[in-house]
Amino acid sequence: MPNDCFRTIAAPSEGFFSEKRSRFLSFAIPVASAEEAMEHVDALRKKFYDARHVCWAYMLGPDGSVYRSNDDGEPSSTAGKPILGRIKSSELTDVLIVVVRYFGGIELGTSGLIVAYRNAAADAIANAQIEERTVDDTFGIVFEYPQQNVVMRILKEEKPAVISRNFQTDCRITLRIRKSLAPRLRQRLASVDNLKFES
Repeated sequence: MPNDCFRTIAAPSEGFFSEKRSRFLSFAIPVASAEEAMEHVDALRKKFYDARHVCWAYMLGPDGSVYRSNDDGEPSSTAGKPILGRIKSSELTDVLIVVVRYFGGIELGTSGLIVAYRNAAADAIANAQIEERTVDDTFGIVFEYPQQNVVMRILKEEKPAVISRNFQTDCRITLRIRKSLAPRLRQRLASVDNLKFES
């Protein structure tokens, strides 16, 4: 996959797995920050207050470089890690997966727990709509009225998204374009007389 795109889920989804009367409810939720992820974890903890364990993992950033997992009282690395492993093997990011366990009275053992948490996470992902997104560069340009036609022709050819425009005293436009296409757009705009970039 090009390094300026990534895969995530379009909307929250749910999954389920059961083993020896233990029930594992799983929730995959798109998130943009660690704070947002923890808010969802707290909300699910409140909702399923009577569950034995609420285990989770998240991965953030286009390259998946920010991640955390939590076993919530299960034996070390039997819950959070398998959930995180499932996110990684599905090549997803900007996603949180929470697995809520209701204990069925029969111990599953460490390997049984790993399989159960992995399968519960996999079911939530299987029920999610996966979408590919691009990593974008957003910047502003300021130019004078006489340059308007030249600038507009470049924008028409390079096709960036126009986020905002303001043509009052001088011309200001905020643009967004896929990162890999940004250098060429910037280079072409830089050739316009008196045009300035704003970050």
